[in-house]
Amino acid sequence: MQKDVLVLFAKYNKIANEKMNQIITTLSPEEWDKPLGGYFKSVRGLCSHLYICDFNWLKRFSGFRNFTVFQDALFNREPYPFTEIIFQDMGEYLAQRPVLDEKIIAFAGELQDADMSSTLKAKDSSGKPFEQNFAGLILHSFNHDTSHRGMISVYLEMLGRENNYTNFRDVL
Repeated sequence: MQKDVLVLFAKYNKIANEKMNQIITTLSPEEWDKPLGGYFKSVRGLCSHLYICDFNWLKRFSGFRNFTVFQDALFNREPYPFTEIIFQDMGEYLAQRPVLDEKIIAFAGELQDADMSSTLKAKDSSGKPFEQNFAGLILHSFNHDTSHRGMISVYLEMLGRENNYTNFRDVL
């Protein structure tokens, strides 16, 4: 895999989140928190999960080598529990999501071609050690985001909101 592919995915991630969040701003507080039947019960729950997973993957990636982006105070905290609801309200989420998206783009920009074939040694969310291809894990994190944005799309449709924010061609 080439670094340019991951930079492209980082840009897509940001654009898709921006478009999704424009629709989310139309939700009432009740709709933001409304239980809709999935594992992550609400739009708020899914948005929290997406943010948490992105943050936690970046924390894992920070152990690979020294990246300038991880010197930011944002990364001083420990990883979040995956099912925690971390945003008090929609405004807090909408303020923090773009900041994390910029960090993801900065991280992708710091990747080197030599990193692509390297192995990341880290621990999963249960503390179990693993070793896998670094670039593949980065791609996995983007795929995870795409999957959950799809789930948010279904929730938005259930709430009566038209949405079409997942077009990868927007970054080409």
